[in-house]
Amino acid sequence: MQTEIFIIGAGASGLMCAVQAAWLGHEVIVADHARHPAMKLNITGKGRCNVTNNCDVQTVLNNIPRNSRFLYSAVSRFTPEDAMAFFESLGVELKTERGNRVFPVSDSAKDISGALINAAKNAGVRFVKDDIRSLIIEDGRVIGARGRTEVYFAGRVVVAAGGLSYPGTGSDGSGYKLARQAGHTVTECVGSLVGVELYGSDCAKAMGLSLKNCGLTVRDNDAGKAVYRDQGEMLFTHFGMSGPLVLSASAHMEDIRRGKYSFIVDLKPALDIEKLDERILRDFGDVPNRDFGNSLGRLLPASIIPVIISRSGISEVKKVNQITREERGALVSAIKQLTFEVKALRPVEEAIITRGGVEVKELSPKTMESKLVSGLHFIGEIIDADGYTGGFNLQIAWATAYAAATAF
Repeated sequence: MQTEIFIIGAGASGLMCAVQAAWLGHEVIVADHARHPAMKLNITGKGRCNVTNNCDVQTVLNNIPRNSRFLYSAVSRFTPEDAMAFFESLGVELKTERGNRVFPVSDSAKDISGALINAAKNAGVRFVKDDIRSLIIEDGRVIGARGRTEVYFAGRVVVAAGGLSYPGTGSDGSGYKLARQAGHTVTECVGSLVGVELYGSDCAKAMGLSLKNCGLTVRDNDAGKAVYRDQGEMLFTHFGMSGPLVLSASAHMEDIRRGKYSFIVDLKPALDIEKLDERILRDFGDVPNRDFGNSLGRLLPASIIPVIISRSGISEVKKVNQITREERGALVSAIKQLTFEVKALRPVEEAIITRGGVEVKELSPKTMESKLVSGLHFIGEIIDADGYTGGFNLQIAWATAYAAATAF
């Protein structure tokens, strides 16, 4: 099968590249081994699809902790404003929410994927279901690829095969094999935006507890400083913690080993230490003869109370009117600084995004073309660049796809 441009992967970046290249008049074939195009895109943002972040270029780059300088050219040429205008031109109404996160008004990721697929088909893009096994490279130039069922010849080949996260959607790491075949370095791939395993059994005791408004600080004990601090939602699990706050926090931790990172949870971020002490005193004053173990029901969720009692060091059968000022201080500290030692990130297969990938020093920042093999491009999650939560990872996908498409 012959075409001008052969794209491996029908995810966010592959579809965007296909649309943009077809709009420029190129003949395009997109191959994917998944059952349907855009399977991973359909589950992003809990099925709502955080399309981009409504911010300027510098803010995007500030939210990409690794290799942001490499992405400057691509993001500058296809900004969040451009991404929003693109989808609105396809008839998708968008809205901006807290943190400048952009979603379709419908709150359905399928409106985003559907718009991309329809735009590609309307522009003449051909879709094939095939498992691409290898690249065809001659004299330092890619001339096509071999699939399980077909051989494809093309003037340009774009690898948009995703990372390792959510392998059931097609992102199974197969693109890294193609990169290595072409001589590219693939940096270590781990999960980012993923749950975090913590030492001890306290989280498991509170398993299933979802906190809507708590504070989380991640402290780098080696550096002696906080590397992440925010308020929002989190979930206690059998392995540790998950939820939006924790997923964001995971992107700020590297080279995890015992003792390096601590999670410090503030269960009452709206109350400072003095105000929380006053609240506890009022609650105790209402039930002066009650056992301490039965006195915190109005202040804290039931499932976390045993953990706080244990952390406070106060006997659960002690009457609240006998609790000393020092003991109240320990209770306040347990509530405001519920501390856990970080064990590990959850497996990359559970992550929203993959950290690591094709070494960007081996790619052109303007076109995403390989410096090792002419005519070969890498875009999207497969390259070693990932962002924090808030739409930044999809912005990377759109921008790198546009950079490749306009280079043809």
